[in-house]
Amino acid sequence: MADEFDMPKGDLMAGKRGVVMGVANHQSIAWGIASQLAAQGAEMAFLHLPGMERRVQPLADSIGVKQVIPADVTDDASMTEAFGAVEKAFGTIDFFVHSVAFANKDEIKGSFVENTTREGFLRAMDISVFSFVDSARRSAALMPNGGSIICMTYLGAERAIPNYNTMGVAKAALESATRYAARDLGPKKIRVNAISAGAMRTLSLAGISGGRSMLAQGRSLSAMKEDTSMEGVAGCALWLLSDLGRSTTGEVVHVDAGFHMMGLGSEDEG
Repeated sequence: MADEFDMPKGDLMAGKRGVVMGVANHQSIAWGIASQLAAQGAEMAFLHLPGMERRVQPLADSIGVKQVIPADVTDDASMTEAFGAVEKAFGTIDFFVHSVAFANKDEIKGSFVENTTREGFLRAMDISVFSFVDSARRSAALMPNGGSIICMTYLGAERAIPNYNTMGVAKAALESATRYAARDLGPKKIRVNAISAGAMRTLSLAGISGGRSMLAQGRSLSAMKEDTSMEGVAGCALWLLSDLGRSTTGEVVHVDAGFHMMGLGSEDEG
Protein backbone atom coordinates (compact mmCIF):
# COMPACT_ATOMS: atom_id res chain seq x y z
CA MET A 1 0.00 0.00 0.00
CA ALA A 2 1.47 3.37 -0.98
CA ASP A 3 2.07 5.93 1.76
CA GLU A 4 -0.07 9.03 1.53
CA PHE A 5 2.05 12.16 1.75
CA ASP A 6 0.53 15.57 2.32
CA MET A 7 1.09 16.72 -1.25
CA PRO A 8 -0.90 19.83 -2.24
CA LYS A 9 -2.77 19.37 -5.50
CA GLY A 10 -2.60 21.79 -8.40
CA ASP A 11 -1.63 22.12 -12.04
CA LEU A 12 1.97 23.37 -11.97
CA MET A 13 3.06 20.35 -14.01
CA ALA A 14 -0.01 20.00 -16.20
CA GLY A 15 0.98 19.08 -19.75
CA LYS A 16 4.53 18.14 -18.73
CA ARG A 17 6.01 14.70 -19.21
CA GLY A 18 9.10 13.23 -17.66
CA VAL A 19 10.99 10.38 -16.07
CA VAL A 20 11.64 9.43 -12.46
CA MET A 21 14.50 6.98 -12.00
CA GLY A 22 14.98 5.24 -8.69
CA VAL A 23 11.57 4.55 -7.15
CA ALA A 24 12.25 1.54 -4.92
CA ASN A 25 9.48 1.47 -2.33
CA HIS A 26 6.99 3.71 -0.53
CA GLN A 27 9.77 5.27 1.58
CA SER A 28 12.12 6.22 -1.25
CA ILE A 29 12.75 9.88 -2.00
CA ALA A 30 12.02 9.23 -5.66
CA TRP A 31 8.53 8.04 -4.69
CA GLY A 32 7.88 11.18 -2.63
CA ILE A 33 8.91 13.34 -5.58
CA ALA A 34 6.83 11.31 -8.03
CA SER A 35 3.78 11.65 -5.75
CA GLN A 36 4.14 15.43 -5.73
CA LEU A 37 4.63 15.62 -9.49
CA ALA A 38 1.52 13.49 -10.04
CA ALA A 39 -0.49 15.70 -7.66
CA GLN A 40 0.50 18.66 -9.85
CA GLY A 41 -0.59 17.02 -13.11
CA ALA A 42 2.63 15.57 -14.51
CA GLU A 43 2.69 12.48 -16.70
CA MET A 44 5.59 10.19 -15.89
CA ALA A 45 7.53 7.07 -16.70
CA PHE A 46 9.36 5.15 -13.97
CA LEU A 47 12.77 3.66 -14.68
CA HIS A 48 13.58 1.03 -12.07
CA LEU A 49 16.35 -1.44 -11.34
CA PRO A 50 15.81 -4.87 -12.91
CA GLY A 51 13.92 -7.16 -10.55
CA MET A 52 12.13 -4.32 -8.74
CA GLU A 53 8.92 -4.34 -10.78
CA ARG A 54 6.86 -6.13 -8.11
CA ARG A 55 7.59 -3.29 -5.69
CA VAL A 56 7.36 -0.46 -8.19
CA GLN A 57 4.28 -1.42 -10.23
CA PRO A 58 1.70 -0.99 -7.39
CA LEU A 59 3.14 2.45 -6.63
CA ALA A 60 2.98 3.42 -10.28
CA ASP A 61 -0.61 2.21 -10.53
CA SER A 62 -1.63 4.25 -7.49
CA ILE A 63 -0.76 7.56 -9.21
CA GLY A 64 -1.59 6.62 -12.79
CA VAL A 65 1.94 6.00 -14.11
CA LYS A 66 1.57 3.72 -17.12
CA GLN A 67 5.19 3.39 -18.20
CA VAL A 68 7.22 1.21 -15.81
CA ILE A 69 10.52 0.34 -17.47
CA PRO A 70 13.53 -1.67 -16.22
CA ALA A 71 16.91 0.00 -16.61
CA ASP A 72 20.30 -1.38 -15.57
CA VAL A 73 22.40 1.76 -15.19
CA THR A 74 25.62 -0.25 -15.54
CA ASP A 75 24.64 -1.62 -18.97
CA ASP A 76 24.63 0.64 -22.03
CA ALA A 77 22.29 -1.61 -24.01
CA SER A 78 19.75 -1.65 -21.17
CA MET A 79 19.85 2.14 -20.88
CA THR A 80 19.46 2.54 -24.64
CA GLU A 81 16.43 0.25 -24.57
CA ALA A 82 14.91 2.05 -21.58
CA PHE A 83 15.23 5.53 -23.07
CA GLY A 84 14.00 4.18 -26.39
CA ALA A 85 10.84 3.05 -24.59
CA VAL A 86 10.47 6.51 -23.06
CA GLU A 87 10.84 8.16 -26.47
CA LYS A 88 8.30 5.77 -27.97
CA ALA A 89 5.79 6.54 -25.22
CA PHE A 90 6.28 10.31 -24.91
CA GLY A 91 8.25 11.56 -27.89
CA THR A 92 9.81 14.37 -25.90
CA ILE A 93 10.11 15.02 -22.15
CA ASP A 94 10.29 18.06 -19.91
CA PHE A 95 12.02 16.72 -16.80
CA PHE A 96 14.20 13.93 -15.44
CA VAL A 97 14.74 12.86 -11.81
CA HIS A 98 17.84 10.81 -10.96
CA SER A 99 17.69 9.10 -7.56
CA VAL A 100 20.11 6.19 -7.82
CA ALA A 101 23.19 5.50 -5.67
CA PHE A 102 25.16 2.51 -4.42
CA ALA A 103 28.26 1.65 -2.41
CA ASN A 104 29.31 -1.72 -1.02
CA LYS A 105 28.17 -2.13 2.59
CA ASP A 106 31.71 -2.91 3.77
CA GLU A 107 32.87 0.43 2.39
CA ILE A 108 30.38 2.62 4.23
CA LYS A 109 31.53 1.80 7.73
CA GLY A 110 34.70 2.24 9.76
CA SER A 111 37.76 3.69 8.05
CA PHE A 112 37.42 5.17 4.57
CA VAL A 113 41.14 4.79 3.90
CA GLU A 114 41.41 1.20 5.11
CA ASN A 115 38.11 -0.20 3.79
CA THR A 116 37.92 1.31 0.30
CA THR A 117 38.81 -1.08 -2.52
CA ARG A 118 39.48 -0.29 -6.15
CA GLU A 119 36.56 -2.44 -7.30
CA GLY A 120 34.16 -0.99 -4.74
CA PHE A 121 35.21 2.60 -5.45
CA LEU A 122 34.76 2.24 -9.20
CA ARG A 123 31.39 0.52 -8.77
CA ALA A 124 30.14 3.30 -6.49
CA MET A 125 31.25 5.94 -8.98
CA ASP A 126 29.71 4.06 -11.91
CA ILE A 127 26.29 3.62 -10.34
CA SER A 128 26.09 6.84 -8.32
CA VAL A 129 27.77 9.31 -10.66
CA PHE A 130 28.28 8.06 -14.21
CA SER A 131 24.67 6.88 -14.35
CA PHE A 132 23.66 10.51 -13.78
CA VAL A 133 25.96 11.79 -16.53
CA ASP A 134 24.68 9.09 -18.89
CA SER A 135 21.05 9.81 -17.99
CA ALA A 136 21.53 13.55 -18.39
CA ARG A 137 22.92 13.03 -21.90
CA ARG A 138 20.10 10.69 -22.88
CA SER A 139 17.43 12.93 -21.31
CA ALA A 140 18.76 16.05 -22.98
CA ALA A 141 18.35 14.36 -26.36
CA LEU A 142 14.61 14.14 -25.59
CA MET A 143 14.33 17.78 -24.47
CA PRO A 144 14.33 19.85 -27.70
CA ASN A 145 12.32 22.58 -25.98
CA GLY A 146 14.42 22.74 -22.84
CA GLY A 147 13.71 21.11 -19.52
CA SER A 148 14.93 20.38 -16.02
CA ILE A 149 17.09 17.61 -14.55
CA ILE A 150 17.65 16.96 -10.84
CA CYS A 151 19.65 14.46 -8.79
CA MET A 152 19.84 13.61 -5.10
CA THR A 153 22.87 14.24 -2.89
CA TYR A 154 23.69 14.49 0.83
CA LEU A 155 25.83 16.57 3.20
CA GLY A 156 28.43 13.78 3.20
CA ALA A 157 29.59 15.26 -0.11
CA GLU A 158 30.77 18.36 1.76
CA ARG A 159 31.76 17.00 5.15
CA ALA A 160 33.34 13.81 6.44
CA ILE A 161 30.28 12.02 7.87
CA PRO A 162 30.99 8.89 9.95
CA ASN A 163 30.29 5.66 8.02
CA TYR A 164 29.40 7.49 4.79
CA ASN A 165 32.90 7.14 3.32
CA THR A 166 32.89 6.02 -0.34
CA MET A 167 29.32 7.19 -0.76
CA GLY A 168 30.33 10.68 0.37
CA VAL A 169 33.14 10.82 -2.17
CA ALA A 170 30.74 9.68 -4.88
CA LYS A 171 28.21 12.33 -3.87
CA ALA A 172 30.93 14.99 -4.06
CA ALA A 173 31.63 13.86 -7.63
CA LEU A 174 27.89 13.92 -8.34
CA GLU A 175 27.63 17.53 -7.20
CA SER A 176 30.55 18.49 -9.42
CA ALA A 177 28.96 16.61 -12.32
CA THR A 178 25.78 18.61 -11.72
CA ARG A 179 27.66 21.87 -12.27
CA TYR A 180 29.43 20.67 -15.42
CA ALA A 181 26.18 19.30 -16.85
CA ALA A 182 24.45 22.60 -16.05
CA ARG A 183 27.15 24.45 -17.99
CA ASP A 184 26.97 22.17 -21.01
CA LEU A 185 23.17 21.94 -21.20
CA GLY A 186 22.39 25.55 -20.30
CA PRO A 187 22.51 26.76 -23.95
CA LYS A 188 19.81 24.16 -24.68
CA LYS A 189 17.61 25.73 -21.97
CA ILE A 190 18.01 22.63 -19.81
CA ARG A 191 18.52 23.32 -16.10
CA VAL A 192 20.47 20.88 -13.91
CA ASN A 193 20.35 20.98 -10.10
CA ALA A 194 20.89 18.77 -7.06
CA ILE A 195 18.88 18.46 -3.86
CA SER A 196 20.86 17.77 -0.69
CA ALA A 197 18.24 16.14 1.53
CA GLY A 198 18.69 15.55 5.24
CA ALA A 199 18.69 12.06 6.73
CA MET A 200 15.29 10.37 6.31
CA ARG A 201 13.88 6.88 6.85
CA THR A 202 14.72 5.45 3.45
CA LEU A 203 16.09 2.14 2.17
CA SER A 204 19.43 3.84 1.61
CA LEU A 205 19.70 5.04 5.21
CA ALA A 206 18.90 1.55 6.48
CA GLY A 207 22.06 0.30 4.78
CA ILE A 208 24.33 2.76 6.60
CA SER A 209 25.86 1.74 9.93
CA GLY A 210 24.54 4.15 12.55
CA GLY A 211 21.70 5.33 10.33
CA ARG A 212 19.31 5.76 13.26
CA SER A 213 21.85 7.95 15.00
CA MET A 214 22.08 10.11 11.88
CA LEU A 215 18.32 10.68 12.10
CA ALA A 216 18.42 11.60 15.77
CA GLN A 217 21.39 13.93 15.37
CA GLY A 218 19.87 15.53 12.30
CA ARG A 219 16.80 16.41 14.31
CA SER A 220 18.56 17.63 17.46
CA LEU A 221 21.24 19.66 15.68
CA SER A 222 19.05 21.18 12.97
CA ALA A 223 17.99 24.82 13.11
CA MET A 224 14.31 23.84 13.14
CA LYS A 225 14.73 20.93 15.62
CA GLU A 226 12.75 18.63 13.37
CA ASP A 227 13.22 15.77 10.92
CA THR A 228 13.63 16.44 7.22
CA SER A 229 10.20 15.87 5.71
CA MET A 230 9.46 14.05 2.50
CA GLU A 231 6.98 16.80 1.66
CA GLY A 232 9.77 19.37 1.94
CA VAL A 233 12.10 17.47 -0.37
CA ALA A 234 9.29 16.83 -2.86
CA GLY A 235 8.31 20.50 -2.74
CA CYS A 236 11.86 21.54 -3.59
CA ALA A 237 11.86 19.10 -6.49
CA LEU A 238 8.57 20.56 -7.72
CA TRP A 239 10.06 24.05 -7.67
CA LEU A 240 13.16 22.98 -9.59
CA LEU A 241 11.29 20.87 -12.14
CA SER A 242 8.46 23.31 -12.80
CA ASP A 243 8.57 26.69 -14.49
CA LEU A 244 8.93 28.25 -11.01
CA GLY A 245 12.56 27.16 -11.12
CA ARG A 246 13.36 29.16 -14.24
CA SER A 247 16.87 30.72 -14.16
CA THR A 248 18.04 28.35 -11.38
CA THR A 249 20.73 25.94 -12.52
CA GLY A 250 23.95 24.42 -11.23
CA GLU A 251 22.74 24.64 -7.63
CA VAL A 252 22.91 22.25 -4.68
CA VAL A 253 19.81 23.07 -2.64
CA HIS A 254 19.84 21.89 0.98
CA VAL A 255 16.54 20.59 2.35
CA ASP A 256 17.47 19.43 5.85
CA ALA A 257 15.68 21.71 8.34
CA GLY A 258 18.83 23.85 8.47
CA PHE A 259 21.17 21.10 9.67
CA HIS A 260 23.87 21.91 7.10
CA MET A 261 24.47 25.50 8.28
CA MET A 262 24.59 24.95 12.04
CA GLY A 263 27.75 25.20 14.12
CA LEU A 264 28.36 23.44 17.42
CA GLY A 265 25.21 23.00 19.50
CA SER A 266 24.78 25.08 22.64
CA GLU A 267 24.52 23.42 26.05
CA ASP A 268 21.57 25.73 26.74
CA GLU A 269 19.60 24.34 23.79
CA GLY A 270 17.07 21.63 24.36
